Amino acid sequence: MADREHFLIDTMSTPLGPAILIADEKGALRLHAWEDPEATWRRRFRHDFGDAELVAGHDRFGHRTALQRYFDGEITALDTIPVAFTGTPFQQQVWQALRTIAGGTTLSYGALARRIGTPTAVRAVGLANGRNPIGVVVPCHRVIGSDGSLTGYGGGLRRKRWLLEHEARHTAFRPTRSAGSAGDRQLSLAAQPG
Repeated sequence: MADREHFLIDTMSTPLGPAILIADEKGALRLHAWEDPEATWRRRFRHDFGDAELVAGHDRFGHRTALQRYFDGEITALDTIPVAFTGTPFQQQVWQALRTIAGGTTLSYGALARRIGTPTAVRAVGLANGRNPIGVVVPCHRVIGSDGSLTGYGGGLRRKRWLLEHEARHTAFRPTRSAGSAGDRQLSLAAQPG
C-alpha cells in the first residue's frame, strides 16, 4: 500500500474572516480559501488531491506571515509565496497570468485572454479564473468586467471589493474614474454596486 500524500494546513484570521492555507511538502501553496463554507474548500481539496492527508503546518513555510504582511499593507508580499497548481494546462496558463497583474490595478477578462494569446477565449478565461484554487495569492480578484464592473468572486463581491480597495490604498496606484483600457488599468471602484 502506497503512502498517502501529505499536505500542510494552516489557518489565519484576516480582516475578511478566517482563511485556510494548504501547502505541499515542498512549500508551494496549493489552496487558499475562506473558511466559510468549510464544505466548499474540503470538497475542492478532495477533488484535486483525493485521500491526501492534511497535517498541521504552523506556518512552516511562512505563507501565513507573508499573507499577514499583505493584509498589513505590503501588497507585494504575495509575490514571495511559491504556488503550484493542479488543473488543465489552459487553467494553469490563466492562473500564472493572474500573478502578473500588479496590485492596485485590474484587468478585464478580455484583456487577460489577449495577454495569454487567446483573444477569443474570454469565457474560458472567466471559467478558469473562477476555478482558481489559490485566491488572494493568485489574484483572481483583480479581474473585472470590460465595463469596469465587479464580477463574480468565489469569496463574494464584498471580499473582492475590500481586496481591491485595500490594494489601491497601499500601492502607488490610486483609484481613478477614467475609462478602462485594453490592458492593466488603475482601479475604479467608486461607481460599482456593492
